[in-house]
Amino acid sequence: MARYLGLFNNFYKCTLQNSITKNVAYPQISPILNIVRHTSFFNKLPAEHLWKGVTAVSNAGKKRGRGKGTGKKVAKDLNRGQTIGFGKKNVVWPGLNSPIIRGKEIVRQQALPEDPEREKNILKLRDSYGGFRQIKVSPIDRGWSGSKLPGRSIGAPEGESEDSFEGFDTRVLENKIVFIMKGNMGRTRRFSVMSVTGNGNGLAGFATAKAPEARTALRKSKNRAGQKLMKFELCDNRTVFHDFYCAFGKTKIFVSKKPEGYGLVCHRGIQTICKVLGIKDLHAKVVGSTNIQHIVKAFFIGLLQQRTHDQIAEEKKLHLVEFSNDKNGLPNVRAFAKDCRKPEEIAKDEIMDFTQYVLGDKIVLKKKKFEPFYTNTVGHQLYLRKRDPLRNQEQVKIDMLVNYNKIGSFLTDKDIQ
Repeated sequence: MARYLGLFNNFYKCTLQNSITKNVAYPQISPILNIVRHTSFFNKLPAEHLWKGVTAVSNAGKKRGRGKGTGKKVAKDLNRGQTIGFGKKNVVWPGLNSPIIRGKEIVRQQALPEDPEREKNILKLRDSYGGFRQIKVSPIDRGWSGSKLPGRSIGAPEGESEDSFEGFDTRVLENKIVFIMKGNMGRTRRFSVMSVTGNGNGLAGFATAKAPEARTALRKSKNRAGQKLMKFELCDNRTVFHDFYCAFGKTKIFVSKKPEGYGLVCHRGIQTICKVLGIKDLHAKVVGSTNIQHIVKAFFIGLLQQRTHDQIAEEKKLHLVEFSNDKNGLPNVRAFAKDCRKPEEIAKDEIMDFTQYVLGDKIVLKKKKFEPFYTNTVGHQLYLRKRDPLRNQEQVKIDMLVNYNKIGSFLTDKDIQ
């Protein structure tokens, strides 16, 4: 630096001497100044305000529906893993990172060996806690989709001092955020929860509730559903009495009665209702809108409108006989009519088909099943020829196990009669 100043002074002296001797006017040379500001915008605001500028949304943006995913953005704690008194150089400082007196000895300042993995571990710890972590729920308590509320159990309704809801279970069917516009309050956000409760023995009810907080809405919906219980008769304590058609709004549902062991093949909302109601075997086809509120209301309307076997027998004044494959097609009398009609009293155009009668003259559209594309190929024909001697072998084995409790041949084994 002194060298450059000396050159500048020599140059300045030479120019002055030349200007005096030659009477030439040179412009005055002034030193160049570089203005530096040693403060920064990032030094004035704390870390909370800086992270808020990245993760938050303005009030005007919230009103326009922006920033719906801002809850998942979590500000990183850049100081995580760092403690005062512990740095790159591992030094024992009495009173800062260690006690002044340990036992009867005074602790002295001393340098310890450095940890080469310290910086790497601090960065790893800081980045591991920076992201959004979903709440883990056990597989038994999960709902329809992971840790979301719909489909999850929220317990039994809260009863009064005398009433109690023992054996009841409440399931959430819908949980959403709704907005209401008021003149004095503006746009207010609320939680809307729809739930269904039941005891698994034909007693169930559903309700919808709204509240500013999610917990309050869940509690109100659960207790309100317990106040609107309805009693339903179940066939054989496991399914509905007959096929029925029900509708609400643009939603149409065709419900079919199924044998024991079939299970619940239906919409997840109907499946949840059947579980709290006690229905174990059912098939339901939803046509039209899949709005969960319309599906729930339509299904409850159908359950209320179904008739028992005795009621159908009294309406038709005919005995009700069931032929099922479970009993090899043998007749099973379900209900007797008090005043049964004779064959000549039945009109020719009267509906005698049970399914058509309970569905209200409606027919479920069954699409035609087309044969697979490979049925007419040469390879499939060869396969059928090879399988021809064994075409009913699996069914014969099952029939033998059912009827004779063992597998044998009628030609060689004389025990099988």
